[in-house]
Amino acid sequence: MGVLTNRTREQRQLICRAFQERTQQDLLKSLQAALSGNLERIVIALLQSAAQFDAQELRTALKNSGPAEDVALEILATRSASHLQECLMVYKQSKSGRRRERGWQGSPPSLALPTDFQVEAEEDIKSETSDILQELLLALAKGVRDRYSGIIDYNLVEQDVQALKQAEAPSTEGTWVLIFTQRNLEHLIRVFDQYQRCTGHELEKTVQNRFHGDAQAALLSLASVIKNTPLYFADKLHQALQDIKPNYQVLMRILISRSETDLLSIRAEFKKKFGKSLYSSLQDAVKGDCRSALLALCRGEDI
Repeated sequence: MGVLTNRTREQRQLICRAFQERTQQDLLKSLQAALSGNLERIVIALLQSAAQFDAQELRTALKNSGPAEDVALEILATRSASHLQECLMVYKQSKSGRRRERGWQGSPPSLALPTDFQVEAEEDIKSETSDILQELLLALAKGVRDRYSGIIDYNLVEQDVQALKQAEAPSTEGTWVLIFTQRNLEHLIRVFDQYQRCTGHELEKTVQNRFHGDAQAALLSLASVIKNTPLYFADKLHQALQDIKPNYQVLMRILISRSETDLLSIRAEFKKKFGKSLYSSLQDAVKGDCRSALLALCRGEDI
């Protein structure tokens, strides 16, 4: 396990090919035969491509009996445009995937790697969500957010601020969806700042007063991603560790998916906000056979 957790995804794919060539056996199947439970799921996630991993997590979220917005928004709002496009291309929906999947707390999702593409992610979003949540997820799935050119258009910033102030009335949800899903993050940070200067309160307060339920949760999550993505993930990791039984699926998904992007920043935000390192928090909360794997993915202590 130490080898897999201390290699990049590209290196793990090379290891799989080398193992196949030397032994004429499939590394994943060999490990599955020897492992079970959460540790087996971590190994499968490590040996999948990033697009396969996210596609499977997205499918499980949309077919879960609980709210879909948390995991779906995490994936659709925090992945790069190129990665998201690849993820949606390999999004799989087999017959077994049509079951209501309950994640690791109930019946485990299929452990097999995805095979045949059958249903577009957008079709599942339409069938499993509704109203503004559906509009947000569909807009994010299109991956049409503006690229930051290095120049801030402050006239557009002011236009967006005024549009959001006017969109506090009913039947103006489309304005929120457009601005939150199409503007680049640097632009949106200025919109958030200018909105607070103009109104005397944060945009999140307006979201809390204007929206309820899934729509409110989705917009607040997007606001967190926009303002500080590493802090957004630090908050999710902290919440996953607060339950009586840690949410291993959340821990695994974040540690694996962010290990080659911004995990160091996430660890720094975690310690800054909660006064304790992520590594120490994992040591205290996580038990069982997957403990060493999650600690290895975290990489180390933050002094």
